[in-house]
Amino acid sequence: MRVAVVAVRVAVIAALLGLLAAPGAVAQRVDTSLARERAEHLRRGINLSEWFAQVFDPKGYTKEHFESWTTAEDIALVKGMGFDHVRLSVNPQPLWQTNHADDLNAEYLGYLDAAVKMILAQDLAVILDMHPDGDFKGKLAQDEFVEQFADFWRAFARHYAALPPEKVFFEILNEPEMRDRYRWAGIQAHVAAAIREGAPGHTIIVEGARWADDDDLVFMEPLRDSNVIYNFHFYEPHLFTHQGATWGENYWHELTEVPYPSSPENVQATAGRVEDAVHRLEVARYGAGHWNAARIDADISLVEGWAKRWNVPVTCNEFGVYRKAAKAEERAAWLSDVRTALERRGMGWTMWDYSGGFGVVVKEKGQATVDATTVKALGLNMPARPH
Repeated sequence: MRVAVVAVRVAVIAALLGLLAAPGAVAQRVDTSLARERAEHLRRGINLSEWFAQVFDPKGYTKEHFESWTTAEDIALVKGMGFDHVRLSVNPQPLWQTNHADDLNAEYLGYLDAAVKMILAQDLAVILDMHPDGDFKGKLAQDEFVEQFADFWRAFARHYAALPPEKVFFEILNEPEMRDRYRWAGIQAHVAAAIREGAPGHTIIVEGARWADDDDLVFMEPLRDSNVIYNFHFYEPHLFTHQGATWGENYWHELTEVPYPSSPENVQATAGRVEDAVHRLEVARYGAGHWNAARIDADISLVEGWAKRWNVPVTCNEFGVYRKAAKAEERAAWLSDVRTALERRGMGWTMWDYSGGFGVVVKEKGQATVDATTVKALGLNMPARPH
């Protein structure tokens, strides 16, 4: 019975791949060679979170925080582990002046300049990722705010336009949280044009609506700009990757020891600890879904089919497992399976994150300890000890 179910699933995936990979009359024929060349600088990366965005440090957005949260030693450690780029989350709100969005806050910009300089000094590429909170993104429902966002990005891109375009990338907006995919497509195209005015030679990174998942990406049609890299986030299935989390779905916080890979048998103990019947069913479905390396590979192969159809480069600049409740060896297995599936298809990746709740290092009192299990799962090497 199980063999038959697997056979049907494989057949369905194959059919979908055929649809996505079919050339089609509208498939993109522009020369994307420059974007592909630039994407080679984004093969193995790490997200630098909670530094210039999502700041939970009691100090807030202050000089003390900026100079102590991520240091030159941290950036050297990133380089030593074998990463070739970082994704630097930037909250635009401290830079923002309402109705003067192109007049950037000089003090905050100065701290950001110092961080970018520190990253480039280690010969790492950097993605400057606009990463505001949900309230900011919600304002994009207003056309006037979209205008201001475009003004902001034009000025921001112009500020960094003199930096090497093979090392500095502009990501329009992290996880737009916009259910109207058509509106987001229009906003993203408009803002990309503003960035192009500010920095004609730099590569822009774009993504689908809502949470930038793989299904949001394959909904898209490419922009009318050949110097663009397309991006998606991968955290499937969330009840494994986000077990123990206190955001997102409420029941995630009560999940512990959700197994990976999954089977109907090995999820029973976890399901038994879930109070709500509907959420118990979600856990049971996770088991019945047989989430494993092959299932992950099949999902990512659909993105590959979309990329081939449109002749565009694709990266995955967020994937990871929350450390709080997942078993270390199962977390490592999931990371390895996702990373391997991406690399098999020539897609660069950026793990979430450096020292936060999903981290490749654990930081205590400013001292970073590298997690050897995570480094191995990412196919990297432990850095040499400093002399």
